[in-house]
Amino acid sequence: MTILIIDNEANLRNTLKELIKLSGFNFSIIIEASGVKEGIQRIHSENPDIVFLDIEMEDGTGFDLMKQIQHPQFQLIFVTAHNQYAIDAFRFSAINYLLKPVDPDSLKISLEKASANIKTKLLSDQIDILLQQLAGKTDKERRIVLRDIDNIYFVKVNDILYCMADGTYTRFYLQNQKDILVSKNLKEYENLLEPLGFLRTHHSYLVNPDKITMYDKSEGGSLILEGGVSVPVSQRKKEAIISILEKKNT
Repeated sequence: MTILIIDNEANLRNTLKELIKLSGFNFSIIIEASGVKEGIQRIHSENPDIVFLDIEMEDGTGFDLMKQIQHPQFQLIFVTAHNQYAIDAFRFSAINYLLKPVDPDSLKISLEKASANIKTKLLSDQIDILLQQLAGKTDKERRIVLRDIDNIYFVKVNDILYCMADGTYTRFYLQNQKDILVSKNLKEYENLLEPLGFLRTHHSYLVNPDKITMYDKSEGGSLILEGGVSVPVSQRKKEAIISILEKKNT
């Protein structure tokens, strides 16, 4: 397995290289590139299995590099300083990332994920979703990447009826009556979907407001969604939800 590290700082490349060696991960060779131009050349010439890609480099960004790679055949791990906007985009697209300074345990987990997904050729779609998110598009025709234990799904945001907490997991209920169980908590998806208008109606529910057909005042209050699905509204959220719905209808 060939690993490529693309970073403009030699000391950071060396540190990452040593951490990979210490992780016990099985690889054949680690190669390096110092920027976007050299990184593209290395990808084409070496055909790496896993690429660690810095975001900010002297001759451009990691995003610039990925725009120039047609049909990537490798697993990608971004390496970045803390940037919440970029991190939210990574989460939206389910692209692997590490924060600087790189934590050895997080590195090991990222390598294991990349190795497990090595035969999955879905990176182009994930990059498209990542770039849409970074461009600040807010329309709900955008897609989000959801992973369950067996599959990776590319779901239009506006096909989501609601999300429900299922222990430490989140279950997505979709317009086509399909549901997907994802191993991340509801709070994480609230952070991602709230900017698109999704409403936290209850500690266990996150709702797509475009799917609401009625507010039912009986039995403490609930929202009726398309298809007749009923979702509870907590007493604490009741006034805020009613206010938001009234504004949408004015």
